[in-house]
Amino acid sequence: MKKQMVSMLLVLGMVISLMAGCSVSTDTGEESKSSSGGNKSSGGGTEISWIFYDDLDVSTDLVTKGYKEVIERFNEAYDGQYHVNVITTPREEYDTKLNALIASGDVPDLFTCHPGPRMKQYVDAGLAADLTDILQKDNPDWYGSFTDGIFEKISYDGKIMAIPTNFSASLTFYNKEIFDEVGIEPPTTYDELIAACEKIKAAGYTPIACSAKDPWCISIIAGYLCDREGGPDNLEGIANGILDWTSESYVKAGEKLVELSKYFQETAAGDSNDQANAEFTGGKAAMLVQGSWVISEMNGSKPEFEEKCGAFRFPAIEGKADPDRMMVKTDNIMMSSDIDGDKKEAAIALLKYFTDETAQKYVGEVAGKFPTTKVDIDETKAPKQYAYVEEVLGNTTGTFGFYNESLDSAEAGDNFDNAMVDIYLGNQTPKEALQKLQDFYEKNVWNK
Repeated sequence: MKKQMVSMLLVLGMVISLMAGCSVSTDTGEESKSSSGGNKSSGGGTEISWIFYDDLDVSTDLVTKGYKEVIERFNEAYDGQYHVNVITTPREEYDTKLNALIASGDVPDLFTCHPGPRMKQYVDAGLAADLTDILQKDNPDWYGSFTDGIFEKISYDGKIMAIPTNFSASLTFYNKEIFDEVGIEPPTTYDELIAACEKIKAAGYTPIACSAKDPWCISIIAGYLCDREGGPDNLEGIANGILDWTSESYVKAGEKLVELSKYFQETAAGDSNDQANAEFTGGKAAMLVQGSWVISEMNGSKPEFEEKCGAFRFPAIEGKADPDRMMVKTDNIMMSSDIDGDKKEAAIALLKYFTDETAQKYVGEVAGKFPTTKVDIDETKAPKQYAYVEEVLGNTTGTFGFYNESLDSAEAGDNFDNAMVDIYLGNQTPKEALQKLQDFYEKNVWNK
């Protein structure tokens, strides 16, 4: 991987830290299960727990398979001394389950957490351990192995609160065979995107696969439209209370979401993320706007699709903001502040396994995501889509976070998601949905 390029991106600021805390839920959702190393260690020793949002034993996702390998290597290497038990739960129920465990006083020793307000709530509640000294003083070589700037978004008040295991960028994936059949090139502007959608639809294909049942999917498209209209001033203005959600840039983004959503599959309102992805990999849809984590999902479930799949940056809106800004995020693991002694040493040892050379080379060369350490990636071994993502990243001028993870709180992010779904469904006009979001901010954010 091009280390300098990735370092530059991260130094620019992977996402904007603009969040405040929120309370945790006590709804347990469906029961989780133990997976991949979840059985008791036959040799005894100190046991620790890690909660993750996928089943390590049955998932075809290549990232998940890589995590399974990490757990198996760790448990084998430390047999009789340490053993990690994995708690798994469906992705959509993960936050609910984790918060329920926290509310019951049964905090996992390690837990996966996305950056943004959901992470900050655990920091503010004192549930996450400060890893700064563990990295910088106790393990300087480990700390030095990470890519420059990688800890910026997961640090609070100068304290490192999580270990990043990989990072992703969001862009538009496309079926090269459909594009060739229709006779079009990847669009570079919004107008070209609409024209491409028209030709794809006329040829009998769905132009864009999307999920509204899982609102974060439609929020990726909405977030890009917001940024392409207003650039970094949009998020910064909202955070500082000097820009309204009803401002022209947001209304125009909402109107474009309405226009673009006419090219989603007819069942998008009820389709899950997995169903939308299947629409794309099944050759029914020509495009999918997603994070590059989808590479591991696509190639794991349908390996033959890898050769057909290309990717390009989300198109520019001519005359508006910088079109070379990319939406990015890291996957991270936090450590409970409650553990100490042997359990703490075991947890640190496992975190090192997640970021050692074997695990990080797997991240790039098999899963198609980007490592968080300075490991060399053999791009001839990496998934075909890896090169497309790297090319787009190489031209990036700045980065920003997922909109629903870059707002004041998890509740604010949910309100943004819901507003975008309402706009898509036609329940409200863009102005009405954004006014509702404005009302929420005036009551719960700016005047609290």
